[in-house]
Amino acid sequence: MTVSTLATSVASPRKATAAILANAVLIVIALCFLLPLAWLVLASLDVKATYQTQIPEQLSLDNFAAVFNPELTFLPLWNSLLLSGGAAVVTVLASVLAAYPLSRYTMRFNKPFMYGVLFGTCLPITAIMVPVYSLFVRLNLLDSIPATIFFMAATSLPMAIWMTKNFMDSVPVSLEEAAWVDGASAMNALRRIVVPLMRPGLSVVFIFVFIQAWGNFFVPFVLLLSPSKQPAAVSIYSFFGQYGAIAYGQLAAFSVLYSVPVILLYVLVSRGMGGSFTMSGAIKG
Repeated sequence: MTVSTLATSVASPRKATAAILANAVLIVIALCFLLPLAWLVLASLDVKATYQTQIPEQLSLDNFAAVFNPELTFLPLWNSLLLSGGAAVVTVLASVLAAYPLSRYTMRFNKPFMYGVLFGTCLPITAIMVPVYSLFVRLNLLDSIPATIFFMAATSLPMAIWMTKNFMDSVPVSLEEAAWVDGASAMNALRRIVVPLMRPGLSVVFIFVFIQAWGNFFVPFVLLLSPSKQPAAVSIYSFFGQYGAIAYGQLAAFSVLYSVPVILLYVLVSRGMGGSFTMSGAIKG
């Protein structure tokens, strides 16, 4: 038996053991997510749902019928779409404009600026909400959906700039140079060449910001006072009554409806991306 064969035979059991351990960890993690999802689906179809995961005695849609009304579901979901979609659009536009000079021009303050942006991603939102609330009061922007959209976009902008710059670095500069030779300005080249080529990357940024804003509870809870303007992430507390009373079935049904828009957005954007982010075929040489 040669040395290489002996090393291979020794390494094979180790690889098998590592694979078994990795699969076991993944199974445990999957169960941690699947069990709450199982309770969510089963409780939404059970009129006598409790906090325990159990198969309902009789399947029923009464919980969905109870929450399927404009004030309890449709208006909060519409507010969530406005806040999340608006924040995602503003963030994508701002991140493209901010990432372009960082990606295309070599300047002395590029690295310090990027490190400053990275530091901005580490700030907890709870640490800045007191001065932000004071600022909104002084500027008379409290209970304003557009102002809340811009603030939520600002909180997502640091990470979006990092992601957008990485995607923009993958677009060859020679394509822009060819457009400049043809007389296109820098903004026209960005709009007609760079942005279409990095569309899959921008879709990733859009989904990232949208999901982050969709599940944001603290910011709308502090900045939006009117019940008619609060998103679904805040209105979900209407199912928690006094003295610990919780409408488990209606809460589960509302949560299922609350998850549908995000799943549909992910499916639509994934199909629209049409494949991996690649530049193959963009340059002929």
